[in-house]
Amino acid sequence: MPTWETLETFMRTKIQGTLQELLEEEVAAFLGRAPSVRRAAVDGAYGYRNGYGEPRRVALSCGTVRVRRPRGRGVQGLEERFESRVLPLFKRRTEEVGALLPELYLQGLSQGDFELALRGLLGDGAPLSASSIGRLKAKWQGEYQAWTQDSLEDRELVYVWADGVYVKAGLEKEKAALLVVIGALADGTKELLAVVPGYRESKESWRAVFKDLKERGLEAPKLMVADGNISAWAAAAEIWPEAQEQRCWNHKLVNVLDRLPVKLQAMAREQLCAIPYAETQREAVRLRDGFAKAYRRTHPRAVEILFQDWERMVAFYDFPKEHWKHLRTTNVVESPFAAVRLRTEAAKRFKKVENATAMIWRLLRIAESRFRKIDAPHLAAEVYRGTKFEDGVKVSKSMRRAAA
Repeated sequence: MPTWETLETFMRTKIQGTLQELLEEEVAAFLGRAPSVRRAAVDGAYGYRNGYGEPRRVALSCGTVRVRRPRGRGVQGLEERFESRVLPLFKRRTEEVGALLPELYLQGLSQGDFELALRGLLGDGAPLSASSIGRLKAKWQGEYQAWTQDSLEDRELVYVWADGVYVKAGLEKEKAALLVVIGALADGTKELLAVVPGYRESKESWRAVFKDLKERGLEAPKLMVADGNISAWAAAAEIWPEAQEQRCWNHKLVNVLDRLPVKLQAMAREQLCAIPYAETQREAVRLRDGFAKAYRRTHPRAVEILFQDWERMVAFYDFPKEHWKHLRTTNVVESPFAAVRLRTEAAKRFKKVENATAMIWRLLRIAESRFRKIDAPHLAAEVYRGTKFEDGVKVSKSMRRAAA
């Protein structure tokens, strides 16, 4: 029996044995007979075993094991080779281990440290080295290019969040922004729609992103959420003129507080944060005006910034109350990008913008698999169908008649 000290080795040995047994069962099914059964005793089976391949190390998330891949050929008169589905040719690691590499890279592990780190994680003899990340980056670039050409015609788009992140691109004199668009569909799921390098979030860059999405079949969203970048809004107005627009409250609050002295910011922050959490749009206006009354005389610029673009600040009230927490801010983009920003700011690794784009796209695709649906996803379908909401509540026919 294993002890605590030998438990890892014991479990790895068990897994190794199980994997070898699976390979043996697979080749037996291919040949139509067990190793001890003669070919003549099995009607219609002509396959035969052909020894074993060289011992192969396979990296699993639980460690590295060593197996021998059995070989066989010639079933039913054909010289067909045995091709394992359990352990295909040239595979040296599972998909989970493949996903581990960009995660490690994201957390700051340098390329030269990979071999040592992976040996510690996967055991001695792990069939991975520092050069693995170089090959993976080349593969990701190809996958990224294919992804940017996928059709989007079947997407029933309800909301989009658009934001940009700046990447330290090494030899580049100017910082390149990665323009990111994430959408929420009629079933409530979130999907990464665009990750595109653009020069300083210019109108031309954003317009190219939105235009490409439209040309690939993506219809206009019901609501777009973005920060205060006027270039993004100008570009969206040209490509998606029918979409309503919601500015990020986080960015707005920061801009207002920057115009106040530090000694007033704590109290002002409490007042400002209450505005987007008001139960109705009228209440939000009342709270805004209360803030203005308190600070207009002494800090008029802070009040002026709060009032700027007000219609875009309260657009979320025209959508289900259950969705408000998703629509007030660009956190849908900011959350998965928080770790990306830490990574790109911590290392001057990206000598080419396209390398940074492919790497970050890959990391975001991993994060996408963990995206949660928006709250009350059934209401997203109603928004998609054109149902009207007022202060977060569905507008009924009787309410519309009364308003008329």
